[in-house]
Amino acid sequence: MTNETLAGLTAVVTGASSGVGAAAARRLAALGASVVVVGRSAAGTRAVADEIGGRPLLADFTRFSEVHRLADELIERVPRIDILANNAGLISARRQITPDGHELTMQVNFLSPFLLTALLREKLAQAPAVRIINTSSSLYRYGKLDPDDLDGIRVRYGQMRAYNTAKLASLVHAAELNRRGPATMSATAFHPGTVRSGLDRQSALVTAVKATAIGRLVTQSPDEGAEPLVRIATTDQANLRDVFYNRLKREPLRHPAATDAAFGGRLWHRTTEITQAPVWHRPPNQARTGPN
Repeated sequence: MTNETLAGLTAVVTGASSGVGAAAARRLAALGASVVVVGRSAAGTRAVADEIGGRPLLADFTRFSEVHRLADELIERVPRIDILANNAGLISARRQITPDGHELTMQVNFLSPFLLTALLREKLAQAPAVRIINTSSSLYRYGKLDPDDLDGIRVRYGQMRAYNTAKLASLVHAAELNRRGPATMSATAFHPGTVRSGLDRQSALVTAVKATAIGRLVTQSPDEGAEPLVRIATTDQANLRDVFYNRLKREPLRHPAATDAAFGGRLWHRTTEITQAPVWHRPPNQARTGPN
């Protein structure tokens, strides 16, 4: 069952200055939501916010300090958050290290969204029903995730290896949020499709292929890529736990890491250490088979 309106609800969409995030912000606003448009580009973020009557906030997810600043602004300026869309992401053609000392793809796609969600825990808990939506990828199935080597130091860098692993981490993050969060919270990950956006802007070849006639036939527009996010945002919360949306098709979680509570605990514990995020324990009624 889906809701036809989001009137009275507030949605925070990261990576919303262009691409899937901008399209999602427009569609959520059209359904009546008050949308906070979060982006790295000042001009792009302001343009989208002005278009939909939303609030623009800037954040560069390559820096944890900016994630903290964003969280502080959201806590101070936004009365309530009903939908948190962790959509910011990228693919890096080569290994790059952020100012915080982490591999770029992992930090932008997973570490920073993890930190933001943890920093907003108390704010999210104020909503009667909150949805956390992580933009992942169907390629999560090929990810090889080691909580003790999230920066991939022990393996040879490959842009798709790094991306697949970061998107698997995003999926495990959603699964573990469902273990730790209250009944009023649901976390869901989704695959937007192969979208014609700036996600792979560092790869000239991929960008050129997507721009061809054939490329356009087998890829999705940003608006099409936003469809699963909007579907999740409007779906009854009881139907959102422990599933993955592959475009508009609901699928069970298909990677052992996503269904293994002990592994989820290890990843959460290690990521909390790395990001110095607030500690967020599992509730007492959850079996603690690993670090929490």
